[in-house]
Amino acid sequence: MEKAMKIGGMMCGHCSARVKKALEAVEGVEAAEVSHETGSAVVRCNDTVTEEMLKEAVENQGFDVL
Repeated sequence: MEKAMKIGGMMCGHCSARVKKALEAVEGVEAAEVSHETGSAVVRCNDTVTEEMLKEAVENQGFDVL
């Protein structure tokens, strides 16, 4: 399954790399594609992953889920 997210506060490639690493550390996430240019992420994961789990991972890095 794929989940799309809008993320605020990412300004550079380093920011998107931090978010990607945080999302991929969530149990059940297979891969994450993150773009600071579009302020978005697409996460490929199994059905045990909730929106709240992904939101928490992003917010723990200091970014906002919109």
